[in-house]
Amino acid sequence: MSTLRSPVGPQPPSVYWRRRIFALLGLIAVIVVIVLIVSSLTSGAPSGDDTPKPTDTTAAEPSGTPTPTYTDATGGTACNPAQITLMAVTDSNSYASGVKPKVSMKITNAGSAPCTLDVNPATQEYLITSGSDRIWSSKDCQSEGAPTPVVLAPGVTQQTEPIEWDRTRSSTSTCTGSRPAAVANSDGPTYRLEVKLGEIESEPVAFRLF
Repeated sequence: MSTLRSPVGPQPPSVYWRRRIFALLGLIAVIVVIVLIVSSLTSGAPSGDDTPKPTDTTAAEPSGTPTPTYTDATGGTACNPAQITLMAVTDSNSYASGVKPKVSMKITNAGSAPCTLDVNPATQEYLITSGSDRIWSSKDCQSEGAPTPVVLAPGVTQQTEPIEWDRTRSSTSTCTGSRPAAVANSDGPTYRLEVKLGEIESEPVAFRLF
C-alpha cells in the first residue's frame, strides 16, 4: 500500500502522521504569509480615483451692491411712494339738489413686486376746491387714526370705502355747529376733488352740484 496512506519506518504510524500534519500546517502558514504580503502591497498603492483633490478655499465674490428697499417698522417691504398712483373717485359727475356726493380713492401699485402701504385714515385727505377757493377738506376735523398696513399686489387697484360730503364748506373752526352750504345751481362753479395719502397726491376730478 502507498506510503502516503501507510507510513513505513521504525516509529509507530501515528508519529509519522503527526509529522506530516505539522509539515502541512507549516506550508499553509507560509502560503498565508505570502498572500498577506502581496495583498498589502497592492491595496496600499493609490488609485487614480483616490487621488486627493485640492479644496477651493477662494471666498465667493459679492454679486453686487444691494438695491436699497423701503422697509416699514414691521420688517416688511414698504411701498416706494414713487410707484404708487392715486385716483380721486366720485360716484357721479353731477348731483341733483339734496344728493350728497360720495368720494373715495383708488390706490394702485405700479411696481413689479408686492409691497405694504399704510393707509391710516389720519394720513388720508379728501380736498374739494373750486378754482382757488378751498371748499372742504376731510382733515379739518379729522380724529387720530391707527396704522392700517395693506399689501398691494403689483398692478392691482384697491379702493377705499366711500365717505359722504355734506355739501358744506369746512375749516378747522367749524368742527362743531352748523356750516355754510356750498353754492349749488346750474350756473354755479365746477368743483374738483383731489385725494392725498401722505405725500402721494392724485390729479383732480371735476363734478357739479345742482
